[in-house]
Amino acid sequence: MAKKPTYTDGQLVLGDCLEHTEKLASEWGSFDLIYVDPPFNTGLVHSARNKTGARAQGQSAYKDAWGGLQGFCSMLEPRLRCWHAVLSKRGSLWLHLDFRAVHDAKVIADKIFGSTGFRGEVIWVPGNGARRKNGPSVTHQTILIYARGDKFTYNGDDPDAREPYAKTSRAMHFRQMDRAGRRYREREISGKVYRYYEDEGRRLGSVWTDCPAMLANTPLIPEASGYPTQKPLKLLERIVRLASNPLDRILDPMCGSGTTLVAARQLGRSWVGIDKSPVAIRTAHQRIAATTLVQTCLVK
Repeated sequence: MAKKPTYTDGQLVLGDCLEHTEKLASEWGSFDLIYVDPPFNTGLVHSARNKTGARAQGQSAYKDAWGGLQGFCSMLEPRLRCWHAVLSKRGSLWLHLDFRAVHDAKVIADKIFGSTGFRGEVIWVPGNGARRKNGPSVTHQTILIYARGDKFTYNGDDPDAREPYAKTSRAMHFRQMDRAGRRYREREISGKVYRYYEDEGRRLGSVWTDCPAMLANTPLIPEASGYPTQKPLKLLERIVRLASNPLDRILDPMCGSGTTLVAARQLGRSWVGIDKSPVAIRTAHQRIAATTLVQTCLVK
């Protein structure tokens, strides 16, 4: 019987997610949100850094070399099948990649989830700037979203699912004010009048530019752990808020520094993190422990 989640539930597992995921699902139940930020097929060995930003000796975090794209896809496909199998009927998978492998990964995921399983994508702009001189630099990453069932959790009315109206739009359209002093505009569509409040903002689109990577990768900022390619907490808090509800079960099968787990715990979700890197598990444990009192179980 699956565990009944509580606000204090959490588990860290040291090992390969392909070996542990199904067993964890049998203990916890199916997962309502799986966010995974796998290696990007960079061909490099990524090392951790200390608080001053210097490379920490003996702190190799993970190897991201698979013998080419085909090797990377061969690693990813069985894991995608595993994640698909443990998703709840209202759950979704958020697969975070960049230009090196995202297109090939989408072909594989489309095959596993079916033609209707793909529910959209997020273009995340880390804000690191461009470097190439002989062509346009790729300054974004892509998060593919898949669902197993006909419906999946997406809290489109959450405040985190909105962004401010453009300055020009606010000046041109929001000229009326209600008794509470809130500016608004009204539009009539097919005979029905709709009211939009300036302070609520507009619905968030698929391009996210307001979660800069430097929040997680600048040593002077407390959020930074020194773990390579750490994602900003703001980005994961948004994903957790939009794609899950309180007490839902969240899985990050390649959890790295544990950002997903910190976000899930802070937002009252149950969480499970897996990683084969001892550096990742140690970093995630330290971050979670510094954030809240948690129950963790390190499994070799």
